[in-house]
Amino acid sequence: MAPLLVLAVITAIARLTGWLGDIAWLDSWAHAATVGLAAMFLLTATAHFAEPRRSALVAMVPPQLPNPGVWVTLTGVLEIAGAIGLLIPATSKLAAICLALMMIAMFPANIRAARADLGIKTMPLPVRTLVQGVFLGAAALVMLG
Repeated sequence: MAPLLVLAVITAIARLTGWLGDIAWLDSWAHAATVGLAAMFLLTATAHFAEPRRSALVAMVPPQLPNPGVWVTLTGVLEIAGAIGLLIPATSKLAAICLALMMIAMFPANIRAARADLGIKTMPLPVRTLVQGVFLGAAALVMLG
């Protein structure tokens, strides 16, 4: 739930800053969501490198994929790269598309985690699906904004 909270709070703060402040770029929900999504992915990326969360993520990788630790490291690096890409106006839409595709590709691991009670702070599959939908919606907002 921490990633969802970070996305919501940082997006709201960014939007409020744009609304009340002198930062015209943040005076849109799409740009505020860009900042919130970047913060969320930086947060989630930390789990890919630090124990005990890393081990929980390794356990979530479907057994059909070889070298689960490599996949966890790779996705962590991609999350960091995507977060940086979101914050660069010239690449933000492409980064949002790539991150959305990665979230879709990684969703089977979330299904596996929900069914096998694996991962970080496990939650039921319907809740995981709803949260994933919010993340994808934020990425779509960035893509369309």
